[in-house]
Amino acid sequence: MLAAQRRDLLLERLRTDGRIVAKDLATEVGISEDTIRRDLRDLAAAGLCQRVYGGALPVSPAIADYTARQEVSVSGKQRVAAAAAALVEPGCTAIIDGGTTALAVVRALPLDLQATVVTHSPTVASALESHRDVDVYLIGGRLFKHSMVACGAAAVEAARGVHADLFLLGVTGVHPEAGLTTGDADEAAMKRTLARQAAETYVLASSEKIGAASRFSVLPLDEVAGVVTDADNEVVTALTVPIIRA
Repeated sequence: MLAAQRRDLLLERLRTDGRIVAKDLATEVGISEDTIRRDLRDLAAAGLCQRVYGGALPVSPAIADYTARQEVSVSGKQRVAAAAAALVEPGCTAIIDGGTTALAVVRALPLDLQATVVTHSPTVASALESHRDVDVYLIGGRLFKHSMVACGAAAVEAARGVHADLFLLGVTGVHPEAGLTTGDADEAAMKRTLARQAAETYVLASSEKIGAASRFSVLPLDEVAGVVTDADNEVVTALTVPIIRA
């Protein structure tokens, strides 16, 4: 089998099966496991898959830059946002992550909501300008432009002084085995810190993030209170966490 044929086969298996187990595929098609692993390294280098132990998972489209992500799964994000906004109860203190889904959550909040919102996203903070009864606390630090959020040591230090009722967490991948992942190590660390400061963490996961994975682990699934998603497939069924349907 030619290299181009193997590449097409691997991409098709990722699309249809949602994962590749190198050992099993090598046995099935009569190709050495080393060859499969080498092909997966090449695909990962091209941004076409996410390598994991023993094989690969689909790469998340949510690792694209902020501007491009605004055009990805718009209706799905709006449904997720509406369901997540209902979790922000009057009088509560909510940490809202950055990213395009988090921004959609803010836009779905009632204009007469009385609450406190803590965020490390200047974009999310500015979107709350019209919510007169929402107190906004903006965490500062190094701006990670991919998601328009503050990260780094200063941001982590500031976040540790916060105590909230819930955290609406954005990630780029949600997978039964890989857990919750994102594409940047500093951003992953910031998300973990924010999750520790909230009584409950809910994941914002439109359908393109379900079954996908990125390079850096954020949290295992058993450390969140639920996943808010518009997806309805076998991957969602396999998640060992409460699902809030959007």
